[in-house]
Amino acid sequence: MAPHTLPAAEALLLRSLVTPTPHGIGSRILAKTLGGNVTLFAFDAGQGLTEHTSPFDALVMTIEGELVLTIAGTRVQAVPGTIVRMPANVPHAVDAPEQAIMLLTMLRDPKPD
Repeated sequence: MAPHTLPAAEALLLRSLVTPTPHGIGSRILAKTLGGNVTLFAFDAGQGLTEHTSPFDALVMTIEGELVLTIAGTRVQAVPGTIVRMPANVPHAVDAPEQAIMLLTMLRDPKPD
């Protein structure tokens, strides 16, 4: 596994790093380590991720467009410039009523020795 898919010491525009997919979702892993990963998502209008759980805390940063996150039944409107924490092991879903780009950071606790 390559720990990073981005060049070092370069300023990159986030929107240029993921290719939107008509009627779908595009994604690109930007970094992946044992401690977690960072993935950029591009949602077409009307797309989303169905309800699921993850054993890791996650941070959603909305870059463009609007997202509606449902976390343990609570709806959260996420607009550009906002960040939302989704706790580990809590059901959550993502809906994009319009085209949107989000940066997802998953945080893993290291396994005790």
